[in-house]
Amino acid sequence: MPRTRRALAALALALLAVTAACGKEGSPPVKGPQPDQLPHYRVNTGFQLDASPTWRKASKRGHFVVGAKEDQPYLGEKDPATGLYSGFDIEIAKMVSASLGLDPARIVFRTIASANRETALQNGQIDYYVGTYTINDNRKKLVGFAGPYYLAGQSLLVRADEKDIKGPQDLAGKRVCSAAGSTPYQRIQQDYPRADLVAYDTYSVCVDNLLTYQVDAVTTDDAILIGYAAKAPDELKVVGKPFSEEPYGIGVPRDDNALRFAIDDALEADEKNGYWKEAYDATLGLSGVPAPQPPPIDRYPAS
Repeated sequence: MPRTRRALAALALALLAVTAACGKEGSPPVKGPQPDQLPHYRVNTGFQLDASPTWRKASKRGHFVVGAKEDQPYLGEKDPATGLYSGFDIEIAKMVSASLGLDPARIVFRTIASANRETALQNGQIDYYVGTYTINDNRKKLVGFAGPYYLAGQSLLVRADEKDIKGPQDLAGKRVCSAAGSTPYQRIQQDYPRADLVAYDTYSVCVDNLLTYQVDAVTTDDAILIGYAAKAPDELKVVGKPFSEEPYGIGVPRDDNALRFAIDDALEADEKNGYWKEAYDATLGLSGVPAPQPPPIDRYPAS
């Protein structure tokens, strides 16, 4: 790649950072979730779940500790200035906390990389995990899943001037970036082996490398990519149709079926009472994609 193109890409990143800091119209903070427009979830006072050791521990301390992502616009994003998390997944975590009787304002969020989610749940570092976490049979051997609460699909993010990549069939010889340990990474590795696959801990690093011409595409769930494209519409675009189904679930300790089933109940209730759509419209809906129909809850039996 010519040095001038690298310089232009670096300049584009710098300009994005400057406009974000200045809060100009169309900059990321303006487009992102606004605190005064987020739903307020009524705490289910008097709720008890003594059959769940995770809930008992959280109740004793007075709040849940929740694993999340910090670099996914409109889904799970951490403000470096305030340390506050925002996005659709964050709202889902708050809804669940309120339904299970604990004040969502007191949640302690911890950023957990994709490759470390199962370990964090197994070791008790977090009570549950909400962060674009695809439910699959292999993961069910390690953790439990409530939900799903959203159905995504794997897609591709490219630079706005990209003309050669229109879908996964065009990835041969292209440098493709995804998160280490993620389902999208594994799918490209297995189904499109001619792609030159690159892995990092976070998708934000992948997107940085895309903007600076170090990779040709970023692949993960369309919900995540739509958020990045909405943040920088002049530099990035999502191409092609989704080529998978990714049901997002809430990860819980594998043997805590009482907690899993209680979260299933909470999700179902919040979809019916309108909280789910309110949360979507205030976060992921800001990307311009209207709220879909939530997928049916999979109440698989205790193992």
